Amino acid sequence: MHRLQPLANGLHTDHPVPGLPFIDDSHIPVDDPAAVEAVGRHEEGSTWGRWDRDRDADGAWLAFTTDPIRQDLAWVLRNHPEHGRTVLLVRDQDASPWHSNWWGPQLLFRQGGYWWDGTTWYRPDQVWDAPGERFEGRPVKAATTLTAADLLDDNAHPDGGRLLKIANFDLEAPPPDPWNDHLALWASRRPGDALPLDRCVVRLSAPELAADQLIGAPEMARIGGIAASTLRAYIARDQRDVPPPQAVINGRSLWSRPVAADWAEERDRSPESAAAKLSSAGDDLSIGLSELRQRLARRFLGTLWERPDWRKRWALRFRTESAVHEIADDLALGVATDTDSIINHHDLATTVRHAVLDEFASGKELDEATKSTRPAVFYGITTPVVNMLDWLIRHHPHSAYHAIAEIIGDAVRRMDIPRDVSAQSIRTALGLDSKLPRQARIDFLERALPKSH
Repeated sequence: MHRLQPLANGLHTDHPVPGLPFIDDSHIPVDDPAAVEAVGRHEEGSTWGRWDRDRDADGAWLAFTTDPIRQDLAWVLRNHPEHGRTVLLVRDQDASPWHSNWWGPQLLFRQGGYWWDGTTWYRPDQVWDAPGERFEGRPVKAATTLTAADLLDDNAHPDGGRLLKIANFDLEAPPPDPWNDHLALWASRRPGDALPLDRCVVRLSAPELAADQLIGAPEMARIGGIAASTLRAYIARDQRDVPPPQAVINGRSLWSRPVAADWAEERDRSPESAAAKLSSAGDDLSIGLSELRQRLARRFLGTLWERPDWRKRWALRFRTESAVHEIADDLALGVATDTDSIINHHDLATTVRHAVLDEFASGKELDEATKSTRPAVFYGITTPVVNMLDWLIRHHPHSAYHAIAEIIGDAVRRMDIPRDVSAQSIRTALGLDSKLPRQARIDFLERALPKSH
């Protein structure tokens, strides 16, 4: 998410990124998001532009457009009514991801993904809160916001700065030095209604970002519980969501310790890590699959070897295709008639019943929220739930029959949903997603569903 890096600041930005050159953006209508979008929208489709209102702040908006002169580059803009505007030049393929990154409270990104919401600085988003479906925001301890007013001093001279043109901007050129001269030139070119310099955020300072506190790849790997060579391989292949470094000095990537710790925590809390805790020794199977494998192996051994009448079939003269087919069919029959060793159908039927009732409850809540006055005809059931009901019908029709009856009865008693509505919901859902032959499905449901009144 935070691998995207801006290439340069636009002239009209209120929040310049330290170290990046300033580019003349006067050919882009940075005050008008709709006009920014229009710059990149063309029928031939080789360029693109978009703008959106930010729902979290009245008057805030986001926009981006391919540059009309350099179509390998794009401008991304975020405007906030209180905190001003950020204008960045990025590679064109990064414009849409940047636009997505700015949805939410993030106003600025600095130093490998550290971000600011207008009040507080947070470390790069890494630790995922699965129930909340968002990253955990982890504030930076003792963070200090540094503004343009803090950085501009008597040693910064506008005459030493340069304002580059996009037509001849070199993506591979080293960062400008001394950058404060360029910052001074930017300050001198700002319009009169721009934010005061003491409100133009440039970067943050924090103990964890001090030069003597940053760590290199060996220590980063140790914290993550892997070898340094493995970490370098992850970085080279863009794997395992290794966070971008907070600094690169003489080609050496450096990270803050809290960022490394967050990365290690997320690795330890990941689905892969959780699943690894349930892996059996000696193979890559989970505990449940390993137990199933052992049960089937014992059953097959009993069938193939412990029965004298079948053991002789391994002699060459008995090893015919029909004989092997008979054995394979018997083994398959043994598994098919004992699926409870894989998943208990009574437990599954209860789970499906509660899942379908929850779908009905969601449908009723939606009707109430939209103040619908029309009586419901049916409620939708999501495909995964339908698939499990369909599996139960195909494999254990007796259990499915009783589960359907309980669903319809519970819907009446608990939610006052008429029988016909529940029946039509089940009929419609299976009609869309069932793997049963059509006529078999119809015949089963005619008997399992109550008659319409």
